[in-house]
Amino acid sequence: MTVQAGNNESGHTPEQVKPPVTREVASASIRDRWSGYPSSGLTPRRLTAILREADAGDLIRQMELFTEMEEKDAHLYSCLQTRKLAVAGRPWEVAPPAGRSGNDDAASFVNDALSGMDNFEESMMDLLDAVGKGFSVAEIIWEVTKGGVLPRALKKRPQKRFTFMSDGGVFETPRLLTEDQPVHGVALVPDKFVTHVYRAGSDMPERGGLLRVLAWIYVFKNYAMKDWVSFCEVFGMPLRLGVYSPSASKEDRDALVRAVTNLGSDAAGVISESTRIEFVEAAGKSGGGPYRDLIEVLNKEISKAVLGQTLTTDVGNSGSLAAGLVHQGVRMDVARADARALERTINRDLVRPLVRFNLGPDVRPPRLRFIMDEA
Repeated sequence: MTVQAGNNESGHTPEQVKPPVTREVASASIRDRWSGYPSSGLTPRRLTAILREADAGDLIRQMELFTEMEEKDAHLYSCLQTRKLAVAGRPWEVAPPAGRSGNDDAASFVNDALSGMDNFEESMMDLLDAVGKGFSVAEIIWEVTKGGVLPRALKKRPQKRFTFMSDGGVFETPRLLTEDQPVHGVALVPDKFVTHVYRAGSDMPERGGLLRVLAWIYVFKNYAMKDWVSFCEVFGMPLRLGVYSPSASKEDRDALVRAVTNLGSDAAGVISESTRIEFVEAAGKSGGGPYRDLIEVLNKEISKAVLGQTLTTDVGNSGSLAAGLVHQGVRMDVARADARALERTINRDLVRPLVRFNLGPDVRPPRLRFIMDEA
């Protein structure tokens, strides 16, 4: 089957273009919902093993860990959401190619096609998941109608469904894991996927995400949080102390033990006159001391890694107006860089094939851009 493209810029009818694959290639499976929960009992040694697996191309445990990190760390989740929304929450427009008039037909067609999608704005958040995990993939659900070939929706595919391994080494682009190829996967179908890659400091996508940088901070913060909770559980509660006289019988002592044990939940008990229960309060109150200090330091490191600054996220931070403006400027620089990178991905993987399928291979595609200018 072929799709007859429209007239090109020269007025000639272009050659027929092979239509896209309309079926779902990477449809959701039960394995997408299953997780090994690698953060349970996570230690530095286990983290090292998980990261080494990812270096070899096996991403399953690393991506499951990254998902749990966002679920369990509220500060990390907040910083990543703030960074994503700085781009996904912006208006966008489709501009004609350089040197073309503002009434370019291709730009108008692409704008209408993207606006008519079921979830285009929501998909921007899905694609920006690459900021944390290094890369993200969305499958294009094409629909062939009498009016042409249109993208109906973008469906996010979990990163653990992909690999960079192959028989001969490690690929630079992700490969889809299938039932027939559960280890090395298969190459992605052309014009079927939008693949957004973010590189925080490595040329390899599996190592380029910010969550790779923050994995060690997460481990140390997790230790501090667990110790702080255990400390608060013991320190803040008064000690229930049972006291019995030397003349108390064994029955009285056993009844005293049961009363002290049950008093925490029942708040009532019956004991002999020869025994009594005392509540010993903690000598002083504590704000958490080193646990709080360590967690605050680690939270600031998370803010700096994700947002490039700390004044716009940390409550209680004081600073001059000039310092605040500088930090806000740093945050906007990060947002603009994310927007430009996402624009390149959308224009390459979605806009170009959309124009080629409908207007022909000779038509210069327009450019989607996010409006990042401040009022």
